[in-house]
Amino acid sequence: MADSNGLLRAAADRSLRYLDEIRDRRVAPGPQPIDGLKALGGPFPEGPTDPAAVLALLDDVGSPATVASAGGRYFGFVIGGSLPVTLAANWLAGAWDQNGGLVVSSPVAAALEEIALRWLVDALALPAGTGGGFVTGATMANFTALAAARHAVLAAAGWDAEAAGLLGAPAITVIVGDEVHISLLRALTLLGLGRDRVTRVPVDTQGRMRAEALPPLRGPAIVCAQAGNVNSGAFDPIGQICEAAHAAGAWVHVDGAFGLWAAAAPERSHLTRGVERADSWALDAHKWLNVPYDSGLAFVRQPEHLRSAMATSAAYIPQTEQREPFQYTPEMSRRARGVEIWAALRALGRAGLADLIERTCRQAARFAAGLRDAGYEILNDVVLNQVLVAFGDDETTRRVIAGVQSDGTCWCGGTVWHGRAAMRISVSSWATTDEDVDRSLAAMLRVARAMRA
Repeated sequence: MADSNGLLRAAADRSLRYLDEIRDRRVAPGPQPIDGLKALGGPFPEGPTDPAAVLALLDDVGSPATVASAGGRYFGFVIGGSLPVTLAANWLAGAWDQNGGLVVSSPVAAALEEIALRWLVDALALPAGTGGGFVTGATMANFTALAAARHAVLAAAGWDAEAAGLLGAPAITVIVGDEVHISLLRALTLLGLGRDRVTRVPVDTQGRMRAEALPPLRGPAIVCAQAGNVNSGAFDPIGQICEAAHAAGAWVHVDGAFGLWAAAAPERSHLTRGVERADSWALDAHKWLNVPYDSGLAFVRQPEHLRSAMATSAAYIPQTEQREPFQYTPEMSRRARGVEIWAALRALGRAGLADLIERTCRQAARFAAGLRDAGYEILNDVVLNQVLVAFGDDETTRRVIAGVQSDGTCWCGGTVWHGRAAMRISVSSWATTDEDVDRSLAAMLRVARAMRA
């Protein structure tokens, strides 16, 4: 036990040193640390290695080759760093080593999930009684919620999808916007609904689905709306979509991976107007709630549809009258990911959660203003935490993106928006300060001037 304690203390010391140094290092690793990763390989060891030496090798070789997404100058892929309280809770949960699937396997994990779920429904202004499941991320959140949707629309048509499968089932019409996110298409693929069988609805200049362009709906149907376009941050007119879809008996699912968090911020909540009228929602907690990977959530207005889609049983699995977590997710054995979500919500409270969202949105606007003032073109209406900027023609923009990534001061990704190359800035981290924004903005402008010259 003494050796184990020493090893864990060494891991904590190394982790703290990593976090202490993160502000002074490059955001993306250079070629030398990446090449050094070869030292982690070689033939499979014939015998044991001292655990302390294993930890040292992992830190000495691995840490320099990480991307500093835990710091304040990472603006790629809508990735937020982990709040200190969530990292600490993650460490403790790792020591607990709980299986979060059953009440009997972890009463504390089950209780924390139920509490966090209730708090999230409140914070996001979802309908009272909404149920949910804790999954890995937005892809599995979309998958899980859409499995409930598939169950519900086929059950209404007299078909038991879970027992009979899809062979011979009534066809389900699936409606998406032209700016649908790939995670939702992947979920449809996994569910057997097909990514190429969807009906696409035209969008406006900001990527919002045009509600008036919804096709007539007949029979089992699922309409997939979006709260927070991954490029522009724009929101579909979800209230109008729900009105039209529900009139035809269709299910409305909202992919709200990061945008749904706007409901918790008073100055942004108007963007989510009508979201509460949907039937299911997908959310990602490792994005804007800033908890460690992997932490997604699927919400369903009527929990019985989710349970019907996911539930299973066996003689050896004891169940109680309480909410059994595994009955609401695709996984049975899984980590107790509700621990960090509970810790974040408990530590932030309503005011802290709102501040986290509002502050990062203001910082996105700060980026947009600085780039626009320097003469560069902002391609989207900056309503949330997403900024799209072009530095001239496509080739120039791509060179600037590569230059910014190579410079190491910050990291931003590239995208294509309405046929044009753009750099995408996503501000999602609690750790980002206004000083980080100004330092990153200065680097972007320095690189852009050099590339244009």
